[in-house]
Amino acid sequence: MRAVVCVPICPLHVRPQADAPLADEALCGWPLELLEQPCPGWFRVRTRYRYEGFAPAWALTVGEGGAARWAEREKRLVWKAAADVLDRPAVQGCVMTTLLRGCLAAPLGEAEEGWQLSLIHISDFLEEYYETAPQIAPAALRRRVADAALAYLGVQYRWGGKSSLGLDCSGLAFMAWFANGVLLYRDAQIVPGFPVREIPRETMDVADLLFFPGHVALYLGGGRYLHSTARAGSSGVVINSLDPLAPDYRSDLAQSLTAVGSVFPLEE
Repeated sequence: MRAVVCVPICPLHVRPQADAPLADEALCGWPLELLEQPCPGWFRVRTRYRYEGFAPAWALTVGEGGAARWAEREKRLVWKAAADVLDRPAVQGCVMTTLLRGCLAAPLGEAEEGWQLSLIHISDFLEEYYETAPQIAPAALRRRVADAALAYLGVQYRWGGKSSLGLDCSGLAFMAWFANGVLLYRDAQIVPGFPVREIPRETMDVADLLFFPGHVALYLGGGRYLHSTARAGSSGVVINSLDPLAPDYRSDLAQSLTAVGSVFPLEE
């Protein structure tokens, strides 16, 4: 059976308990596969990127019919940090909910009719939603992914997080590529069957992934990388450098780089 996330953030826990550690997050509009219902109020679910966790029933719209109808709708990607859904197309409308970056929305009618997102024109808060990577030059796609990652600069670190309220290292890498139609594996590792494969370090380019023990970062070029870190004094989504002479050099990471991964073939 299938379900669709119907709240801004659906927590996916490692056990069917609200106080269990967070394994992942699924955002509004994301489809989920229901694997079992281990106890009342909880489902074990699988995401499109084959990650599993336990989701609270209150966060889901359950049923093949609703999931099928949602799959047929033309969807847009919310790409501002937050976007209010109002009960009428006017700034005086009541806020029904607030969607976050990465949520999917299916606007009804023209922008000035029906539901209105945010306090500005709906088009200012929605971007095109790609289910596969856009057919553009590799250099342009790399830049798009880097810009998507940079949109989270300054966001707090949240273990298992994937939203503009907080995300972890692999959540940041995932969301940057998700915004461009590519589904990565959720954790900080290269897994067969997913788009990222290891490449020689000397060939790394913008939007490639840098892997460290239990950590992953997105390369920005020029020796600099973006990552979400819980390190005291520089926590959250920050930029650091691989250059020992740079003021934001982190020796603990630069000296423990285990692999470089890329979605792109060696010859672009």
